[in-house]
Amino acid sequence: MNLIILLLPIIAIVLMFRSQKKRQQQQQSMQTSLEPGAGVRTIGGLYGQVKAVNAETVEIEIAPGVVTHFTKGAIAAVLDPQEYDAIINGRPDEDELAESAESADEVDAAEDGDQPLSLTKDVSEKDDAEGGAPASK
Repeated sequence: MNLIILLLPIIAIVLMFRSQKKRQQQQQSMQTSLEPGAGVRTIGGLYGQVKAVNAETVEIEIAPGVVTHFTKGAIAAVLDPQEYDAIINGRPDEDELAESAESADEVDAAEDGDQPLSLTKDVSEKDDAEGGAPASK
């Protein structure tokens, strides 16, 4: 019993160091993969495009003609070109395009119907105004 109590904290510490080491390796491999033209997000949430990679810093264009210098450690993520384009230019993802097309079809189908769409509350108020009995619930 005492052995279990002593081993649990040691195992927890080993697992924490192991996961921290994995994160450091991922961060280092991401920093080495930086190249000009890549879209990035900084730890402060700033998006930009890599213009140059130096020994300790990265030059990032955050707006046309505006280049800033960040340490390599300040880069949180290197983005896929499609993801970067969608974030910067506000272009919807393919899933959103499919959903908007479906909703447009639903609106067209609703417009083709004989009666306009209405809420149940509106219908019961209309019946009350006409002197009819309220709708049962």
